[in-house]
This record gives sequence, structure tokens and C-alpha cells, in this order.
Amino acid sequence: MREIGHFIGGKKVAGTSGRTSDVFNPATGEVQAKVALASDAEIRAAVENARQAQPKWAATNPQRRARVFMKFVDLLNQNMDELATLLSSEHGKTVEDSKGDIVRGLEVCEFVIGIPHLSKGEFTEGAGPAIDMYSIRQPVGIGAGITPFNFPGMIPMWMFAPAIACGNAFILKPSERDPSLPIRLAELMIEAGLPAGILNVVNGDKSAVDALLTDPDIGAISLSVPRRSRAMSMARQHRTASAPSASAAPRTT
Repeated sequence: MREIGHFIGGKKVAGTSGRTSDVFNPATGEVQAKVALASDAEIRAAVENARQAQPKWAATNPQRRARVFMKFVDLLNQNMDELATLLSSEHGKTVEDSKGDIVRGLEVCEFVIGIPHLSKGEFTEGAGPAIDMYSIRQPVGIGAGITPFNFPGMIPMWMFAPAIACGNAFILKPSERDPSLPIRLAELMIEAGLPAGILNVVNGDKSAVDALLTDPDIGAISLSVPRRSRAMSMARQHRTASAPSASAAPRTT
């Protein structure tokens, strides 16, 4: 039986909590793999790994960050058939529909190649009597994304690409029902030149979500969750005062 762990510090790591969930083959209904469900300690290890890696990445100039995404887009195109087949094998979409899922995420990665220009600040002279205004855009530190079953390629890239391009580290918690593609995307980001620790993927259930929502070192959380979960997300955003997330706001998909 294939076992799926996590992706932390630039490599795959086995789960240590002892808890797992079944990953089904939607074509047959058979269990094709077991995915590890992260403990609070494993979530904390992923966050600490990201915390140590992020300052150096934030200090990397935007042109170099953009080049990582240039290469990543290249790798997505080169590996499209493999990625779509992997997505289809766990989600159940046709391979062609799976390619569409991935391409929608790829388009955001193409967009963030323009981050050297997109991240420039602004200055307005004479905004009012003797008033000049300026803005500076800076990384918040560590972002996290909690993504659903229905778009395992598109939504993770919608979240992690803008966050990482802006100099943040990112913790991705994909759906435990189709976890393999997000881990493969993280591998391709490393191949594209992303430093280890800037994109970590942890698999888990509600307990992993709760650990991410309450971790004090995570400055922004992007959620794609049922409406009843929004209140907790919005309350946390208000409390931290630093949570404009990678995808702008919590969304329901």
C-alpha cells in the first residue's frame, strides 16, 4: 500500500502521528494509498522550518524570485500529462479536465512573474493640503492555505504563488482526499530553484486545520471552507491585524 506523508524542508517526510486516512481510486472505489494526518507537533515543525527559511527569501530580490516562477511554469508545461494523470487518479476528473484545473493555477504563476513591478510601492504628492502619501509593500512572514477537494491543483497555486513571490514562506494543508498533486507541485517548486522551507505541505484533518489557525507565527491564512467556518477565520484576521491573505480573503468554492 502506497503511503503519503508530508513535504517539509524541501523533501518528502513520513508522518509520525500514527494516524492515517484512506485515499480512494474514484474509478474503482478501492483504497489506493494511506495519507498521514499531521499531529500538532508536525504542524509546528513545518511552521518552524518555514520561519527559519523565510527571512533569507524575503531578502532575495524580486527579480530572482520571479525567475523561480519562470522555471516553475516551464516545469508545469513539461510535466502536464503526469500532473493531470495524478490529479485524475485521486479526484476522478477526466485527464483533460484535470489539465484545465492545473492550467488555471499555472496562469496565476505566470501573473506573479511580474512581481518586480507588482510589488512596487506608491507615492502621491499633494494628496491634500501639505499632505503627501506613500505605501510600501512588505512580506508578512508565513502564510498558510487550507484548500478543498474539488480543485487540488488550481486553488493551491492561487494561494501559494502570490504569497511566495512576495517574499513569504507558505504552509499548504490540502484536502486529505487528494493529497498527491500538491506534494508533486512542491517538488517542482524546489526543482525550479525555490529554497527548502519556503513551501511546506502538511496533510491532515480538522486537528491540523485548528493547529494552523491558532499558530502564533502564521501571519496570514487563506481559506476555502464552508460558510460556517468563515467566522473563525474573520475573527482571527481581526485579532492579528496582519492577515490580508495570499488570495485576498476567505472564499467558498
